[in-house]
Amino acid sequence: MRFYLSGCSNWHLGFSRLNSAKSGIKSFIQLGSDHGQLLTTNHMESSWTRTYATMPEKIPEDDPISNMLVDSFGRQHTYLRISLTERCNLRCQYCMPAEGVELTPGSKVMSQNEIVRLASLFVHSGVNKIRLTGGEPSIRKDIEEICSQLSNLRGLKTLAMTTNGLTLARKLPKLKECGLNLLNISLDTLVPAKFEFMTRRKGHERVMESIYTAVDLGYNPVKVNCVVMRGFNDDEICDFVELTKEKPINVRFIEFMPFDGNVWNVKKLVSYAEMLDIVVRVNDIQGLKEFKITQQKLPRILQLRLLADGNLKVCLFGPSEVSLRDPILGGADDNELRQIIGAAVKRKKGSHAGMFDIAKTPNRPMIHIGG
Repeated sequence: MRFYLSGCSNWHLGFSRLNSAKSGIKSFIQLGSDHGQLLTTNHMESSWTRTYATMPEKIPEDDPISNMLVDSFGRQHTYLRISLTERCNLRCQYCMPAEGVELTPGSKVMSQNEIVRLASLFVHSGVNKIRLTGGEPSIRKDIEEICSQLSNLRGLKTLAMTTNGLTLARKLPKLKECGLNLLNISLDTLVPAKFEFMTRRKGHERVMESIYTAVDLGYNPVKVNCVVMRGFNDDEICDFVELTKEKPINVRFIEFMPFDGNVWNVKKLVSYAEMLDIVVRVNDIQGLKEFKITQQKLPRILQLRLLADGNLKVCLFGPSEVSLRDPILGGADDNELRQIIGAAVKRKKGSHAGMFDIAKTPNRPMIHIGG
């Protein structure tokens, strides 16, 4: 589970400003179920209203191209995450074990042409948002050309990237020119010494520079991802809130989740409810007249993931994967690839397991899956 916090006292964030007839803070939580239903709550006034997400038009069952991304529960998948590489210039403790992990050899990682070909199939079948992940996507030498080609796919509305920000500041102007229009920067602490402990590397100042460069280039909002862990950074939640006070920054607090090798322990888990309580109880938010909190179930059920080795993963916490790169190397045409993709999507389960069951389920390290 995660929730997002955005300050909006002095600037517009892309959603309607929150209007309050009362003084003080007005906060909102938005809960999304697996079937698209939205439940909106005014946290301060405890009044509940129910709204429903707009559903896509019914897709003809005899149209195999349009039907490719509709699962057996009738859910249309419009969001694809593509891991460009398993390599990373940080060694975050919740992402990989201290001894590291065996990475896929470069010869078995998707090429630029393979990425664009598969992305085109997904976009043609209804995907309108692609997020580039890793490893660290910005260290790929052809990242600019990949962005340029993907952003030109007809029907794609959003090209996003999740990055650790370490080398982003100098690359971002060109990436924006190449069509990158949404940005998430991972940062789990505002204390340089803690950053070095968590990531096993230096570079806190460079990440902060990347955040402010993104703001200066007009990204609005700049999204900052923060994985909250008890005893490490749970005391910084309100410091992160302050980041949203003067600049268009959206802080996304994320629960610590179990993956192979990250030594997940329930004692390290700070639940979204506890985080929310800290934000609302401790803060007025000291001068922030309005802020918005959005709570979201994890995983987002309508995401698909294309891993760096070309495997398709239809559920973040499910162990099942199917290779798309092997058929490409075997000469498969687009229709054959659509059949493989469609069959994998149809096998998708209705929901994911609970946190403790997830911890017992074999899965790859997050560095292999893509953040």
